[in-house]
Amino acid sequence: MKKISITLLTLLVSVTGFAQNISGSWTGTLLGKLRVVLNIQATDTGYTVTLDSPDQGAKGIPVNEFTFNESGIHFKSDAIRATYAGEYKTDSVTGTFSQGGQSLPLTFHRGGVEMPKRPQEPTLPLPYYAEDVFFENPQAHIKLAGTLTLPQKTGSYPAVILITGSGQQNRDEELMGHKPFLIISDYLTRQGIAVLRYDDRGVAKSTGDFKSATTLDFANDVESAIAYLKTRKEIKQIGLIGHSEGGLIAPIVAARNKDVAFIVMLAGTGIRGDDLLLRQTALILHAEGTSDSAIAKINQINKGAFDIIINNEDDTTLKTELTSYFKTVGSDHSEEQVKEIMRPWMKFFIKYDPATTLKKVHCPVLAVNGEKDLQVSPYANLDKIEEALKEGRNKDVTIKRYPGLNHLFQECKTGSPSEYVKIEQTFSPLVLEDISKWIKIRTAH
Repeated sequence: MKKISITLLTLLVSVTGFAQNISGSWTGTLLGKLRVVLNIQATDTGYTVTLDSPDQGAKGIPVNEFTFNESGIHFKSDAIRATYAGEYKTDSVTGTFSQGGQSLPLTFHRGGVEMPKRPQEPTLPLPYYAEDVFFENPQAHIKLAGTLTLPQKTGSYPAVILITGSGQQNRDEELMGHKPFLIISDYLTRQGIAVLRYDDRGVAKSTGDFKSATTLDFANDVESAIAYLKTRKEIKQIGLIGHSEGGLIAPIVAARNKDVAFIVMLAGTGIRGDDLLLRQTALILHAEGTSDSAIAKINQINKGAFDIIINNEDDTTLKTELTSYFKTVGSDHSEEQVKEIMRPWMKFFIKYDPATTLKKVHCPVLAVNGEKDLQVSPYANLDKIEEALKEGRNKDVTIKRYPGLNHLFQECKTGSPSEYVKIEQTFSPLVLEDISKWIKIRTAH
């Protein structure tokens, strides 16, 4: 789940002969709960137009086609594969929003939406040293951009590398209007621990192709970050903190790299990808009020597709079987579904069992989850993590479940992803304190 860093696109659209003022922000609601904000700014040559989805924490989504004339407003956003056509009136636009084969009524009214406050985000000046850095992954021929924070500009400190979750993430792991890695970095640096956080490949200032990469490619990026930190005289021990998929990646790197002194798995996975996705779907849909029968039907279809992935290595055969399968189960969007499930990342994730790697991890491990995490079930995953680590005879394993916390380690009500953006807190202070204390004990020498 994750937010894409997007630059605004300027659209050259003629305004001759229709001199109505539509500049400003316009807000509408999909399905009675999901707000969409249309931002329009007039220029000498046309308009600059973007979309926001405040309830999903997405801002600045580019609109690459936009027209405004006597027939109304029309726009298209390739970034989210959506189109809109509406009739313009002085203070409203009434029309239809289409995405993923669905068409929904959407009426915009003048006015924007105030984003929720994020009180944990640090304000300048910072009481520590921060440096923008670049390092290379020579194997992939890419350059990764990040921020290294040190308690002081000079000295010798233990360090952690922060590893983002699934989806395209910047160095702050920015999603749903939150910046979890900014909060973690700020807290740990104030506690005397250096932190390196960086933009995923192909995101923000990092180069490379994100869409063609798998979890193993991201693990290689982490090893490049380790190699970089080893060149810094200020750094002593190097540990890893991974969130969600990052908690899957950290053990992969630790199992094959003796330079990793410890790892912290924040909502990391311990069960195979197909099992995780089925559990995730059921838990989230249940929290959103979907009936048990509907959930069972959805996951029956999902399991059938996952099984095809697991039992086929050849892409040609795989595409043929998946296309036939989705048509058989009556899908109206089989082409889109096949394309999505055949992404290199998805194929690897569905098949990968983290327990096989966890058995090879011998450095200290802290694995934590929120008890209301619906994306990575704390019970199924933490038990398997502990079991695999102990089977591999790891002698320093700490497992902890936190009551009342969700996948982002926020204090929450239900744990549903729909709550994330509405919660002011970005990351539980209690978990921050526990992580810091655990690291300090293991880097005291």
